[in-house]
Amino acid sequence: MAVVDSGERDAVLHAVSSAVLAVTRHLSAREVLQVIVRSASRLLDARYAALGVPDDQGAFAQFVAEGISDEQWEAIGPTPRQHGMLGAMLREGSPVRLPDLRRDPRFEWWPKAHPVLKDFLGVPILDGDQVLGIIFLANKRSPGGFTAADEELLTLFAAHAAIALINARLYERSRELTVIEERTRMARELHDAVTQKLFSLRLTARAAAALLASDPARAARELDQVQRLAGEALAELRTVIVELRPAELDRHGLVETLRKHVALLDRLHPVELSFALEGEPPGELPPAAEVAVLRVAQEALHNALRHAESCVITVTLTQAGSRLTLEIADDGKGFDLVDAESRGLGLASMRDRAESACGSLDITPNPQGGTAVRLVVPI
Repeated sequence: MAVVDSGERDAVLHAVSSAVLAVTRHLSAREVLQVIVRSASRLLDARYAALGVPDDQGAFAQFVAEGISDEQWEAIGPTPRQHGMLGAMLREGSPVRLPDLRRDPRFEWWPKAHPVLKDFLGVPILDGDQVLGIIFLANKRSPGGFTAADEELLTLFAAHAAIALINARLYERSRELTVIEERTRMARELHDAVTQKLFSLRLTARAAAALLASDPARAARELDQVQRLAGEALAELRTVIVELRPAELDRHGLVETLRKHVALLDRLHPVELSFALEGEPPGELPPAAEVAVLRVAQEALHNALRHAESCVITVTLTQAGSRLTLEIADDGKGFDLVDAESRGLGLASMRDRAESACGSLDITPNPQGGTAVRLVVPI
């Protein structure tokens, strides 16, 4: 392999710096980390490279790698745990440079399908004294193994990764604060608008009760007022609920939030639940569309689990052009749509959600059993 000259090295390092700064433009931190790993592998002539950010359960919240195909990943299995050399580096927080990883006492094992790693270079990703993660290379293509100069350069890449992770955390925290501020604003609106309506409704109902025996006609007029106030209060509540944006959308995005929600329900219920994303992953979505899709999915899944007596429930999200389609289908006993409307199975709420996002909702009971809920929203 040709040696990377200094000009090319400077160009790649500039590209890495640009990728790190891209986090401030709301790009994916994972994509930035992938650029860092790929660039480190290229500049240091390593066949394998990886970067891991630990979680609190003994595994890795993020783990990106270079040099391993999707088929190899599938054969290897789940991402690594915090054991062996990876765990030691997280605990010790110091660089490791070895001619043969397998001969180090901190090495334990790897899965059968895992590639054999020999010469090894790893450095911690630090924020002061805190270890945010680790970045490591293995199997240098050129002879002689990794050098002190390689360790110095990988430390620079680790510093870039630290900036990316810190910026991503700051951005996530700022979004959380924005969500808190928005929820506080909506709580004030709820108090000011709905509480006032409910107070008026209560007084009017009391007046109607007092007049019922002495002046039935006037009591009837008061009851009409009660009905009007109740309708206005319900409309105010629906407006607030439709606007309320779930915090998990800001943390994970729509696709991952749906995936996590379906996976959780699959663990909690005997029914087989699955999620599939078809077509290209959606990019940045209108907030109203994200909220509508998530809330309709949650309501439809609740109905299917509680009433359908189904064995299998599938959730499918598809982007095609300027439309995003959500479909929840079950193989249960089906239902009568008119009867379901009268029983209040959340169908009005789902239609309100669709309308709030300028979308459409179709509910198709299958005479042979099963129901499909289909939401289409423009994006």
